[in-house]
Amino acid sequence: MEKENPIEEARRYVANAEEIIKKAEYDPELKSYTDSKYIKTAGDVLWKGCLIALDALLHVRKGKGRPSIEKYREAAGKRDRKLLNSVNIGYDTMHLSMGYDGNKDKRVCDAGFANARDIIDRCAMMMPAHASA
Repeated sequence: MEKENPIEEARRYVANAEEIIKKAEYDPELKSYTDSKYIKTAGDVLWKGCLIALDALLHVRKGKGRPSIEKYREAAGKRDRKLLNSVNIGYDTMHLSMGYDGNKDKRVCDAGFANARDIIDRCAMMMPAHASA
């Protein structure tokens, strides 16, 4: 599925992350989740979904090894300033704050989901019609 329609695959990752975060207990008084395990997992899944969309648009994965965030930033900056801004925010929110730190603040998690959708939608909009359909 990933090679045929990377945008739909990326959106599937967001849907999977939504299912993961539903498992986390939420304390409405604190506006916070109680277990960082689910936050970390959801953040990782969100960021991986974004990378699928970014890879389809930017073609950063060439050669051996994994591309660094700097390569994504460079490629995004050459294409679109708004995409670059979303990548910077997404990396910080989804990958670092959620994925590594397990930030349990619901506002941070909500921002991560919103940013993932923004990145994927922007990639879809910038791709040729046949590639993102």
